[in-house]
Amino acid sequence: MSWDHLQLKPQIISAVQRAQLKSVREVLCVSGPDLQKMTGLSRSDVQELLHAAATASRTHQPVTALQLQRGECHRLESGLRLGTGCPVLDQLLRGGLPVGGVTELSGESGAGKTQLGLQLCLSVQYPVEHRGLSSGALYICTEDPFPIKRLQQLISEQSVLRSDVPRSLISGLQFSDHIYIEHTADLDSLQVCLLRRAPLLLARGLVRIIVIDSVAALFRCEFQPDDWLERNKQLLTFSSMLHNLSQEFTTPILCINQVTDVFNQSANSLSSSSSSVCPALGLAWANQVMVRLMMRRLQGKVFLGDQSSALRRLEVVFAPHLARNSQDIGVWREGLRAVLDRD
Repeated sequence: MSWDHLQLKPQIISAVQRAQLKSVREVLCVSGPDLQKMTGLSRSDVQELLHAAATASRTHQPVTALQLQRGECHRLESGLRLGTGCPVLDQLLRGGLPVGGVTELSGESGAGKTQLGLQLCLSVQYPVEHRGLSSGALYICTEDPFPIKRLQQLISEQSVLRSDVPRSLISGLQFSDHIYIEHTADLDSLQVCLLRRAPLLLARGLVRIIVIDSVAALFRCEFQPDDWLERNKQLLTFSSMLHNLSQEFTTPILCINQVTDVFNQSANSLSSSSSSVCPALGLAWANQVMVRLMMRRLQGKVFLGDQSSALRRLEVVFAPHLARNSQDIGVWREGLRAVLDRD
């Protein structure tokens, strides 16, 4: 889109062109203070520029609260959710993962993020009446090998985790045949996967959830700190692919994310209220996420029969339909389950 097509003051257009910002997407990748430095514009002019760029990038009209209440937004009309396999966690998430939108799950190494990703790959294969979506899963690995042995253990223990489901139904599900695994070593291969392979699997009805483990790995290794503008542009392109897939195929997308140390208190609004770390990739990525969950490993152990587990906590950091809340959990042979009594 040409800058002349936007209703902006001539001095704003000239400043943008001098800064060599070629598209509205590039403008939206830059914060207000950085735009002031790059263009030399006043704060009010930068706000006007950002407003015009956001309006030009809008693909559809905003949905009002009244329209949502009346069920006029097709993405939320059905209220369909993908269950986690644990009724208590489903209660925390008001039914599970929403089918329209991107959910981020962040946490330190060993917190249990991949465990939940694997569990959702099994949960999606159950019928809708058992909080599934009657389809398979696409699991995209960007750093570690796929944990096939752990998946096989989870499959063998499904009758324990899902005691609410008839055993005959569980035994009839060929879980491992419906999990499609992709390994992407760089952003180019990830883009090919999301633009070609994922749409094909979704269009054929073979998968109904996409798990990316992890979203930060490729962006961290391919960009240096000074390349933040190009990285943010690539992040925006990447998130646009995810949103398009989620909306077109009514598919939940789970992005597992790494964490980084918190250097200032303002970052705490984007992370766990009592954590010294925050999700990686900063504000540019946070603005693309509809639901942000965070998993932490706590001090102490919990016990279930002959099993013991390090205590974990799953926290809702932000979501348009959820209150900020948390639930203690353990990782067992059969998967993630809520810890209701620690005594």
